[in-house]
Amino acid sequence: MKEGGGRKQGVASPCAACKLLRRRCAQDCVFAPYFPADEPQKFANVHKVFGASNVNKMLQDLPMHQRGDAVSSMVYEANARVRDPVYGCVGAISSLQQQIDVLQTQLALAQAEVAHLRVRQNRCFSNHGPRPTSPTNTMGSHAKPIFDMDMVVDQASYGSSMWS
Repeated sequence: MKEGGGRKQGVASPCAACKLLRRRCAQDCVFAPYFPADEPQKFANVHKVFGASNVNKMLQDLPMHQRGDAVSSMVYEANARVRDPVYGCVGAISSLQQQIDVLQTQLALAQAEVAHLRVRQNRCFSNHGPRPTSPTNTMGSHAKPIFDMDMVVDQASYGSSMWS
């Protein structure tokens, strides 16, 4: 029958921390609830980054109800440091922030394109009739357009998306 921390009744099965540190796992081991024997890499990374003594001190200084969150944070940071020894979590956060910035820019461009297309569509479907003939139009010296559409079309990108 198993009790908490991967220990068998009567015989103590060492937690991942005690197994890695090659020591006897005491009944009141601070590591046992958070580093079970079946997850040895979890403690190995935390030990490599923070050191067993420092982890022990941090856990001892925290109230019981905060230790689980602290261990989760240490495991996350340790795994990030193993992947990226220089930047760790900060590198992951920075990378995600850059992705957010790129996506926000793409979204703004798409929204601007939608707004532009709506304006174009509204102008095409509005009921503007031809301008009344003015004396300058009949004289031909300063010819004005027949339709009241002040749209500028870039011939190179006509028929395709604005930003593709």
